[in-house]
Parts: sequence; C-alpha cells; structure tokens
Amino acid sequence: MAQRKLHLGCGKRDFGPDWIHIDSARFPHISHFNIKKLPFQDKTVDVIYASHLIAYFDRVEIVDVLAEWRRVLKSGGILRLATPDFWKMCKMYNDYKIKLDDIHGPLYGRMSMNEKVIHHRTVYDFPTLSRVLMLAGFRNVRRYDHKQTEHSLFDDHSAAYLKEELISLNVEADG
Repeated sequence: MAQRKLHLGCGKRDFGPDWIHIDSARFPHISHFNIKKLPFQDKTVDVIYASHLIAYFDRVEIVDVLAEWRRVLKSGGILRLATPDFWKMCKMYNDYKIKLDDIHGPLYGRMSMNEKVIHHRTVYDFPTLSRVLMLAGFRNVRRYDHKQTEHSLFDDHSAAYLKEELISLNVEADG
C-alpha cells in the first residue's frame, strides 16, 4: 500500500504524484485544504513535510496547528519541518558580523498570498521548537539532514544557506 504523504505550504514545488500538495497558491498540482483542519481521518498519514511554513503562525496558535497535524499522522509517522534558525542567524550576526540586511529576509520572510502580503510571526531555535512539538504530542524530536531526504533534489528553504552556513532549522519528530 502506498504511503500517504502531505506537503504543506508547498507553493510551486511539486514533489510528484506520491505527495498530496496543500497550499492556497494556484498551481495545478495543489489541493486547497485548510491546513488548520486537515480533511483526513485520524492516523492515516505517513509523512508530513512543511518547509518554512510554521513561522507564519504565532505562538498562541502553533501548538493547536501542530496537534492537528499530529492527529492525522499514523503512529510512527514522521513530521518533517524546516524553519529559519534564529540561533544560527543570531550567531552569524554576532560572530561573523553578518549585516542585518542579510538576515532580515530569511528571518522575517515576506510572501504575497492571495493579494495580501504576509510575514513570519515567530522564530525558533532547536530547544524552543522541540518544546512546542512535544506540547503538540510529538516525540523523538531530532534534526535531519536535508540532503538525506526523498525531497532533497527540490530547491526549497530547508537548504537555505547564507555565507556557506545552513540557516534553516531542519527538525523531524515522530507522531
């Protein structure tokens, strides 16, 4: 039986027919579902991937959003996230004297969505994201190497580098 894999906030990136692509953008490969209330039964999804999406939710709502994603994951399913790495960018700013202009875009994001502009609402470091994931019911939180994933050949923000430093916090957890 084929795995059910969700690519949330996919935008133009199409991982192929093995994935269900969910976004509000208008591309032929996209299903337009509400990512805060997924239309799947409990424990029916094997993998959820969201690259640089969770930063658009504020701290008050993110645990509920993640708990919804946890609801649809099978026991042993994987949630894979990428988000700007606040700790890494602060370190680069302080230690390497990277200009604020260089980290402003990745840190705050800016995206046009359905005729309005949205920005990131929060940032994470590994301890904070781990805590939020555990509050939402995930376990075994760990970093992952974007080069070792089945979607590694696609250009997305999980492979975001600045001055040869990975600035994406890539984390996965078990459902």
